[in-house]
Amino acid sequence: MQMIWFYVAVVLAISDILHTTLMWKVLNNFYILLGVFIQQSTHSSWQTWLIHETMEAAFHFVILSVVFLNPIIGLLAALIHFIIDICHTVLLPDMGELEHRALHFVIESLFFMIIYGL
Repeated sequence: MQMIWFYVAVVLAISDILHTTLMWKVLNNFYILLGVFIQQSTHSSWQTWLIHETMEAAFHFVILSVVFLNPIIGLLAALIHFIIDICHTVLLPDMGELEHRALHFVIESLFFMIIYGL
């Protein structure tokens, strides 16, 4: 069985940590101002949240497309990460950081195992 499914899941996990670190620690003030601008433009918290998740998915698309030199992998990674974020926020809103990361890694690993491991 090829191991690319594992590498994609690991890089996606690293990309998620990189996104969190960049946005909430390095560019915190800019990110908050951007959120306020989006909130005032949409007048809706849930639309603001969806825009945030879409921008995060775009970030993952770019990172994984560059790392694997394959936009299909980037698109699939961004899409599965986006879907997991939407579902777990709606269905399991009280997750800790460790549970959040574990949920993502397990589901993303299974997703890529199905695609690249068989």
